[in-house]
Amino acid sequence: MPTTDRAARRRGVDALLRRSPLQPVFRARAARRLAVLAYHGVDDPAAFRAQMERLARTARPVGVDEVARAAEHRRPLPDRSVLVTFDDGDRTVLTEALPVLARLGIPAAAYVITDLIGGDQPYWWAEAAHLVAHGGRAGALPGPDPAAAVRRLKALPDAQRQHALAELRATAARPAPRQRQLSRDDLHTLADAGLAIGNHTASHPCLDRCEDADLDAQLVGAHDRLTQWMGSPPTSFAYPNGNYDPRADRVLRTLGYRTGFLFDHRHAELAPAHRLRISRLRVNSHTGRDRFDTILSGLHPAVHRLRGGR
Repeated sequence: MPTTDRAARRRGVDALLRRSPLQPVFRARAARRLAVLAYHGVDDPAAFRAQMERLARTARPVGVDEVARAAEHRRPLPDRSVLVTFDDGDRTVLTEALPVLARLGIPAAAYVITDLIGGDQPYWWAEAAHLVAHGGRAGALPGPDPAAAVRRLKALPDAQRQHALAELRATAARPAPRQRQLSRDDLHTLADAGLAIGNHTASHPCLDRCEDADLDAQLVGAHDRLTQWMGSPPTSFAYPNGNYDPRADRVLRTLGYRTGFLFDHRHAELAPAHRLRISRLRVNSHTGRDRFDTILSGLHPAVHRLRGGR
């Protein structure tokens, strides 16, 4: 089925869900849950602005420190609380999201990959997709489908992932384009405007695919860099790809982290019982209004789980 047909069908399903008689029921339940929205970049500024304006009207935006205090003291946040987060540190968080958040007074958190700060290296998964699309091959990968290749790379032990990336770079017809990343000064601009800067590891491996020493290096190395750059240690963490690992939990507790976030497309408790395993809802700036409504209500996540979604 052509992409345009799939998109039209998805919009139709989203519209039906939004008008479902279950939607008010889910919406009432969601009012007593915490919605942590997990964005990446902002590729549709107008839609993102509309989403944030809706939150400012109908929800109670909270900051990551408020969530930490609620978890630590077991004191629930107010009903309809929502936390806005961004993974990976895309520059559009600075150029597109920050002005909207500042105007509306919405706090947020940005989780950055420290190896990329100040450079122009693309995200490894974007690089891999480009290399496969341009003829790159690796023995551990299934074939010429870029999306399938990225899924396979995320499932490999991390040493094998890095080896496969090296094979792709050696065999592709052209390298991936460079991507300007946030600078250290940009991090201070975000922090000065009220965004919490969090740890998203040094290079964004799936931690449950890492050996013990590599996992420690990813967490501690990124922590030390952020502490040096920002003048105080980070206290919030987001798991790359959402892959929770109990070894990482232990390291984060030792380092003094107050919150850790998953990517599991679920609401969280208003006083999260497991402060280093807080659920988040997957959303994008281009998420349509119907789907945005059903994500906030919890109906879309429920249907997603029923269909076997992770």
